[in-house]
Amino acid sequence: SEAKPPKEESPKGISPVKAKKTPSPADAERRKLRPGSGGEKPPEEPPFTYQLKAVPLKFVKEMKDIVLKEAESVGSSAIFEVLISPSTAITSWMKDGSNIRESPKHKFIADGKDRKLHIIDVQLSDAGEYTCVLRLGNKEKTSTAKLIVEGIP
Repeated sequence: SEAKPPKEESPKGISPVKAKKTPSPADAERRKLRPGSGGEKPPEEPPFTYQLKAVPLKFVKEMKDIVLKEAESVGSSAIFEVLISPSTAITSWMKDGSNIRESPKHKFIADGKDRKLHIIDVQLSDAGEYTCVLRLGNKEKTSTAKLIVEGIP
């Protein structure tokens, strides 16, 4: 009678492993798709994964610094440009940490995922750090670049 417990132990010990190794065909399919396949997701989870997949908030293309020489730049315009994803995100612009309002001086151009800040009639005082703030729901991302106006010695 003492030999019994070990005998029962071993099938018990083996069976959970077996269950993992031989899932139902549907499970096997699902497992195969997960690693690295990217595209397909298990049919049970679309609402979730779809949202996560569809809405990674990001700058597809970040802002770049703009360097202008004062003599040639005064009166000309500078354009900061970003590409964002998804196009439903809201962008706002800041200079040196303060919000920029749209005005004859600053034009905001939004075309799908393409967002631009157009600084018209650049002066020395426009030099500084410009930030594009990207918002979607409670997520926020920023991209920052400088407008450098080099005085002519």
